[in-house]
Amino acid sequence: MDVSSLLPELLKGFTHFTLGNAVMIFAALILIYLAVFKEIEPVLLLPIGFGCLLANIPLAGMTAAEGMMGVLYDAGIKTELFPLLIFVGVGAMIDFSPLLAQPRMVLLGAAGQFGIFGTLILAILLGFPLNQAASIGVIGAIDGPTSIFVATKLAPELLAPIAVAAYSYMSLIPIIQPPLMRLLTTKKERLIRMEYAPVPISKKTLILFPVVLTIVVGLLVPEATPLISMLMLGNLLKVSGVVDRLSKAAENEIINIATLFLGLAIGSTMSAVSFLNLDTGKIMVLGLFAFVLDTVAGLLFGKLMCVISGGRINPLIGAAGISAFPMAGRIAAKIAHEEDPDNFILMHAMGANTAGQLGSVIAGGILLSVVSKMLGIV
Repeated sequence: MDVSSLLPELLKGFTHFTLGNAVMIFAALILIYLAVFKEIEPVLLLPIGFGCLLANIPLAGMTAAEGMMGVLYDAGIKTELFPLLIFVGVGAMIDFSPLLAQPRMVLLGAAGQFGIFGTLILAILLGFPLNQAASIGVIGAIDGPTSIFVATKLAPELLAPIAVAAYSYMSLIPIIQPPLMRLLTTKKERLIRMEYAPVPISKKTLILFPVVLTIVVGLLVPEATPLISMLMLGNLLKVSGVVDRLSKAAENEIINIATLFLGLAIGSTMSAVSFLNLDTGKIMVLGLFAFVLDTVAGLLFGKLMCVISGGRINPLIGAAGISAFPMAGRIAAKIAHEEDPDNFILMHAMGANTAGQLGSVIAGGILLSVVSKMLGIV
């Protein structure tokens, strides 16, 4: 046998390797670097980065329909299974007591979704069709699972950049939000102390809350039912107190495995052909705009509540009205604490933050319902 005839076979990976593949592998290495050495959303950026790396190795076959990544995508992304399993875990981690003790925080959770709709309009003006514009707008919720769920339904071709943008900006909350908080609030406002004397929430109320909310939201916005029901299921597992094993599994093993597979599946869609285009850059910029707009809207509504309450509400908690739980709530409390070491607004901020988590799910469902109806998407 002529050994030289085997050389093309041994080098076929190199002969099919393109400049685009090199660029995307470099991008994958950056994601892995940020996850490992900078600890920026490592739980998701690490598998996304590795999935991206695999997607750009020519002829590997892992992203083909019968390959591992193809199977994961079909089983967990197309069916929305992975985002929903993650929501079960998130629900098991959330304590809705601060929100139930302060129902007015729902208003801040609603204000924190303004950027979704503002960005939708801007995306349309930039030439994106309605289905893609709606998917891009949901990045503003800073809620990865909701962004992925909506994008999978409306614009699966944009899933990778939308997911990367949503989770990247979530990790950048400590960098992006504090300057906006200081810019839009006065020192006097940041020094406002909010006494926390919560009304005791009975176990019966905590159990009824996820059940009633699932029914109400499901009837009002049926498209939001998958997301809200899984979020509430996780919370019910926690507050019921009778299924500790399931509750602990939901907030540990289930969410961890789902996140790993989700990251790999999303990363596997980041091929050079699909990712290296002008639209990806536009999506990243629009995602940042949506995030900033949500934060600004929350802060301005917080200032309005401050005026209406006679100066008893610290506007900083308005920035916690986005969905990034619990980071947004902690950042708002941290800024207030830096201004006054004896000022503790964490529980108020967490009330707004949990309201934002619910708000993002409902806003995503409303957007999905309206856009699907307008475009005739089943």
